[in-house]
Amino acid sequence: MHNKTLAELAADLKAKAYSSEELTRSLLDRIARLDPQLNSFVTVTADIALTQARAADARIAAGESGPLLGIPYAHKDIFCTDGVRTSCGSKMLDNFIAPYDAAVTGKLATAGAVMLGKTNMDEFAMGSSNETSFYGPVKNPWNLDVVPGGSSGGSAAAVAARLAPAATGTDTGGSIRQPAALCNLTGIKPTYGRVSRYGMIAFASSLDQAGPMTRTAEDAAIMLTAMAGFDPRDSTCVDRPVEDYRAALGNSLKGLKVGLPKEYFGEGLDPAVGSVIQTAIDALKKLGAEPVEITLPNTALAVPAYYVVAPAECSSNLSRFDGVRFGYRCENPKDLEDLYKRSRGEGFGPEVKRRIMIGTYALSAGYYDAYYLKAQQVRHLIADDFKQAFQKVDVILGPTSPTVAFKLGEKFNDPVTMYLSDIYTIAVNLAGLPGMSIPAGFVHDLPVGLQLIGNYFDEARLLNVAHQYQQATDWHRRAPHGFN
Repeated sequence: MHNKTLAELAADLKAKAYSSEELTRSLLDRIARLDPQLNSFVTVTADIALTQARAADARIAAGESGPLLGIPYAHKDIFCTDGVRTSCGSKMLDNFIAPYDAAVTGKLATAGAVMLGKTNMDEFAMGSSNETSFYGPVKNPWNLDVVPGGSSGGSAAAVAARLAPAATGTDTGGSIRQPAALCNLTGIKPTYGRVSRYGMIAFASSLDQAGPMTRTAEDAAIMLTAMAGFDPRDSTCVDRPVEDYRAALGNSLKGLKVGLPKEYFGEGLDPAVGSVIQTAIDALKKLGAEPVEITLPNTALAVPAYYVVAPAECSSNLSRFDGVRFGYRCENPKDLEDLYKRSRGEGFGPEVKRRIMIGTYALSAGYYDAYYLKAQQVRHLIADDFKQAFQKVDVILGPTSPTVAFKLGEKFNDPVTMYLSDIYTIAVNLAGLPGMSIPAGFVHDLPVGLQLIGNYFDEARLLNVAHQYQQATDWHRRAPHGFN
């Protein structure tokens, strides 16, 4: 059962080949047996999962059906989940039991999905390697000595190791797409505002977006259809009907114009990774797609702009964690100032402190115009680059990451090098566009991801391109040794 896709599992449950409870118990057993090697879960919610599975079985017995009814999934520990610890990978929230459900949590529950547990992540989603978590690093199931990517590394490792058929993730600068690439998964970051951020603990509010991580584009389409939609509780959520993304998966790619930005294929890209991407381009050409060379001239400015905007917003969002209302509180504070200083000093890890300090500096009097305002102006230039490109092409293609997964600890003490891991993904968040990563091959027995970028609310086209590519290749079917 664990090797089946979400779509295959749904068909089996509908045919009553086995029950949701049997499927859930099987996956819970795999988690108990295999996850100690990976550290992909922070909390396993076995009792909740079995209760939800039995409820799903009752709905199926009553004649109800649905693409997620009775299907287990893993939930990134950034989504508030009523009655369950929601830690955000931080000591600051290690004791926080969420009193309500995030919008995504509620939508998946309504669809009948079964939550296996909450997955490990970089602290407050700040990281590209899943090494900043209070609960320790996550290991990549393809090689336990390398990182799974971040911040959604726990979700990526869980799905890659067949501990769950699907998982939720969040993407602020590549945190769905980069771990999907490094773990041989399909992951999609929707258009900003397509999925409600209500109850999703904020890192950078103008960049954060939730999305699914699965093994196939078809499964991602099923998950995204359930997760997306207007929510009046989120002022940034767009009031726009949700497509049935699965319905658009049969379209031909004949005549599809695929943009190849010259900035994505130059200095910094591992030649071996570049070769894999070129092979993927050739495969799309055989399916009828037409490559078109384009330029995104402000690409080099994306990383510096992002690392002003994101820390500034994180500085503001994380000011609520003060040791007073909820979360970690220091022992025996002398006074209110001591309470604030020590609670935050002891509760946050080094990377979170670094970004708070950078953001606070960028927002301070005398520096706001020089840094934050300038970064927002650059952000508009980056969005304009994409706007110009989409007048010529239908989708944009390139590598998701400049390299395959790197060794645990290799970049941990070099933040700037770590930040450059997201060079190809960050601009998509700054512009608010949809982007996804799909398996494209291997270098040194480690996965390579192909990134697809679409115009606003063009998720259906991205998913169709990915699906057609996956019909012609088998990279997405490969499983890591020892977890297949």
